[in-house]
Amino acid sequence: MWPAIFFILWLFAACTPKLSPEEAPIPKPEAFSASGEIELPNEWWTSFQDPVLDSLVLKALQENLALAGNWQQYRASLAIVKREKSFLFPQIDAFAEASKNGFENTFSEEVQLQTGLAASYELDLWGRIRAGIQAEKYTVEAFLYDYRAAAMSISAEIANTWYQLLTARRQLQLVQEQIRTNENIVRLIRARFAGGQIRAVDILRQEQLLESTRNQKIFYETNLELLENRLAVLLGRPPQNIEDFTEGQIPNLPPLPQTGLPLELIRRRPDLQQAYNLVLAADREMAFAVRSKFPVISLDARGSFRAEDAGNLFENWTYSLAGNLVAPLIYGGRLSAEVDRAAAVKHQRLYEYGQAVLIAFEEVENALLQEMKQKERLELLERRLELSEKTSEQLRIEFLNGLSPYLDVLLALDKQQQLEREMLAARQELLEIRVGLYRALAGSFETPEETSL
Repeated sequence: MWPAIFFILWLFAACTPKLSPEEAPIPKPEAFSASGEIELPNEWWTSFQDPVLDSLVLKALQENLALAGNWQQYRASLAIVKREKSFLFPQIDAFAEASKNGFENTFSEEVQLQTGLAASYELDLWGRIRAGIQAEKYTVEAFLYDYRAAAMSISAEIANTWYQLLTARRQLQLVQEQIRTNENIVRLIRARFAGGQIRAVDILRQEQLLESTRNQKIFYETNLELLENRLAVLLGRPPQNIEDFTEGQIPNLPPLPQTGLPLELIRRRPDLQQAYNLVLAADREMAFAVRSKFPVISLDARGSFRAEDAGNLFENWTYSLAGNLVAPLIYGGRLSAEVDRAAAVKHQRLYEYGQAVLIAFEEVENALLQEMKQKERLELLERRLELSEKTSEQLRIEFLNGLSPYLDVLLALDKQQQLEREMLAARQELLEIRVGLYRALAGSFETPEETSL
């Protein structure tokens, strides 16, 4: 009989699904289209060599409330693992009872006192409990990678917001210079109008340009305030409490970093590692569902003292030991349906992981392409601005010599000022593209929150 029982136990154990590594369901990726020679540090923002940015990112990692929420989610998942591990150990309860029984047609009453311990323990022969623990452990890892991915995203948002703020401040300075230039020109042409050398309509056109630049000033002032508010929230502070960041300069673009191999990117990026751990967790949840169809073997023990009064309560004691075997027979297909659901969720997580990998590759390739094209665009803008400045100067000379109408001077000046503002915006866009490339390539880093635990 015992050999048959052991054979059945072995058969059940052999039928349980084993954990196997899962690969992303995508074709083997080729190398990225471009790469630099500088190795990208995990703390990628240090590549800009900007002490103010370094301090802002450090403050955000310590004080950002959304990131703090991600960390508490990770801690909650750790507690779930501890809870699931407790099922590997016996459960022991203490009890105490008191009862009073009266008998019909008599005046006697019998009092019973009882106290003792009760223990129960499930033998995890098929690894059902362990599969549940493994699923929660992989979920914990996924939450940790999610926290690191959130930290990476916040650091990128801090960098973008900071350089947008510096650009907005520089644009405000530029438009103030343009306003002074246009005001001086208005005074100049009014003087020439008094001498009969210019038409009244030219004064009106120049004043329109002046008002247009004043309108731009309002736009940049508003944008500057909004960016300061956004930066304050990212640092975990009310917008009205933001400090005045008067220091800081727009940096030059650092050299292009090494892009590495695509498979290295999969192992490096925390969001991809999060997706992969969710696949592993779903695999163990499927194993848990399969093993829930197997018999449950448990042991129960109970020891108690019983008496009619408290004085001799501990004089008489009893105990019981029991072994239980519960095998599911008819559940209306509920257990099989749960296995099917868990298997479908596993495949869903696998496809989501593959999609995340594809999007990661796309982000790297898009950033490389955008940076190349943005540099070409900047070269064209610089050439256009140079030509515009020369054109504006030449038309001004011709106008003073009576060879060109003032409308040509006005149009050239307006175009020159637009190109000056467009150049600043284009350089800021190039920095944002580089931040996006760093974000797409960077791996996780040890945050201050982690080192404190």
